[in-house]
Amino acid sequence: MKIAIIVSSLGEGGAEKSSAILSFLLYNLGFEIHIISILDKIEYPYKGELLNLGVLKNKEDSQIGRFKRMLILKKYIRNNNFDWVIDNRTRMSSFSEYVISKYIFNPKKSIYVVRSSKIELYFPKINFIAKKIYANSIIVAVSKGVNTLIKNKFQYKNVLTIYNPINFDTIEIDANAYNVEGKYIIAYGRIDDQVKNYSLLIDAYCISNLIQKNVFLYILGKGKDVVFLKNKVKNNGFEKHIIFHDKMTNPFPFVKNAIATVLTSRFEGFPRVLIESLAVGTPVISVDCETGPREIIKNKFNGLLVENHNSNALADAMQLMVTDTDLYINLKKNAKKSVEHLSMENIAQQWKKVLEKKKT
Repeated sequence: MKIAIIVSSLGEGGAEKSSAILSFLLYNLGFEIHIISILDKIEYPYKGELLNLGVLKNKEDSQIGRFKRMLILKKYIRNNNFDWVIDNRTRMSSFSEYVISKYIFNPKKSIYVVRSSKIELYFPKINFIAKKIYANSIIVAVSKGVNTLIKNKFQYKNVLTIYNPINFDTIEIDANAYNVEGKYIIAYGRIDDQVKNYSLLIDAYCISNLIQKNVFLYILGKGKDVVFLKNKVKNNGFEKHIIFHDKMTNPFPFVKNAIATVLTSRFEGFPRVLIESLAVGTPVISVDCETGPREIIKNKFNGLLVENHNSNALADAMQLMVTDTDLYINLKKNAKKSVEHLSMENIAQQWKKVLEKKKT
């Protein structure tokens, strides 16, 4: 079976990383994999043959250049005669998506993955066009919450839920690559405050008692709001206790040796940082944003789930993680086993069932 995986890029975000991992998962099932990247941002390892349209975009980023890239994409898909095209992109305008679905993709051989609760990023703004485009395709939501949002808005019958997988073998090796000393909690990922809401994390840490207990806050990653957040920390006088690290190729030793990983996102789909942290045995604290965390965290079993946008509740949760030894031991004991169902092997079988479904 021959499969094309369409991605916005293979760099920076959790959605992009999950798309790269999907290439390994399907390759290991014995499928022939091709990855088509819209942007020239290739950071994560992948399996298969790569068509990097981003290189052409860099050379000619114009309407004419865009039209040429669409022709190249159309020819590539036609010549390869893929059994399935799995589209992980956030979508463009209603007109563009209509053209792509009608003249480039075969709707009956298309699978559209929705990786966030902000579903307007994945569907055209004009509802009747969205319903027309995707009515004959398969839609895969990365969480049950996202699945429900899609069905409620569009009344689709063709929506499935397949969670993001974890490669336990590679993450264990990565987590033991080097040692990290000290007592700290950690947050990592793209530094975009409008999405990840690091401001809430910083506010909560500053009003907690973790500084008195000599527990630091590490923030790992890069993005457009690093300078803004560093200034916020400096203005509050906490630059000695809130430490920023640039994005790392392998952050997992920091994650494994942390007291806890914290997530404060305004919205998510099925957040990879939570399942990665649990996979290396580190408990998690997360705000209960619209979709994702509540399907991963069992409160006081493998982590703590708190009301979103509530800095006091988040501060209390961080303090509880540090001060309640019995609770913490229990959370740590349950961390890894709570995500074992997300193994590559288990998620692969779910994808295999979908991909081997007879196409009419």
